[in-house]
Amino acid sequence: MNGWNPKIYLQHQDQRSRPSVELLARVNLESPKRIYDLGCGPGNSTRVLAQRWEGADITGIDNNEEMLREAKSSDVKAEWICADIGAWSPKIHADLIFSNAALHWLKNHKSLFLKLISFLRSGGALAVQMPRNFTSPSHTILQQVVETGPWAESLRGVRDFNPVARPEDYYEFLSHHTDALDIWETEYIHVLRGEDPVYSWISGTALTPYLSLLEGKDRESFVETCKAKLATAYCKRPDGATLFPFRRLFIVATVKE
Repeated sequence: MNGWNPKIYLQHQDQRSRPSVELLARVNLESPKRIYDLGCGPGNSTRVLAQRWEGADITGIDNNEEMLREAKSSDVKAEWICADIGAWSPKIHADLIFSNAALHWLKNHKSLFLKLISFLRSGGALAVQMPRNFTSPSHTILQQVVETGPWAESLRGVRDFNPVARPEDYYEFLSHHTDALDIWETEYIHVLRGEDPVYSWISGTALTPYLSLLEGKDRESFVETCKAKLATAYCKRPDGATLFPFRRLFIVATVKE
């Protein structure tokens, strides 16, 4: 996917990395030897993996060269591969496949998740975190702006506006193929500051595929419309903070021994 900027993405590094830490805390593997981080981005989630298992062979996989350049410039001990994670398959089966905030960009989750657990060794785990806030104002406003502006035709079908299924659907996908299945949701209340803070947040993620397709006056108008509508939906408090609720879905699936 074009248009990803690691500098913008990492402006909220602490908040974006926190779910990966909380996901990893529920992975009950003693010493996995082979780990794949799908959609590793600039390597912030890969760092969490490397800190827990220093002796593991870790591979970070992403389809964006800018993000991977940032990852490679870090001190994280890992191999970095540029690949489409939807079409990816490993040469060596994994003890752990980890993905923090990436799989929601892909379609057909039933077949995708079953394919991923087929890449695991006996007793291995698939650990996934995905946003599930697609009915919140940050995304319904984006959908409205995309579909009603003069750019609507050029942005039509860029992505699914509600790509993540219900928690119980993932249970149905995975329960017959796993020994243990842990599914939960957390709604974070991010405390953001500065001008247009919610716009700043989504400009590094949800807005990226749209901004990459716009230029000139259309891009300027699109940005200003998004900022204005988001500022109305997410009001700045008297102390200068803007509260940004954000729901995320977590899944840890351990395959049968």
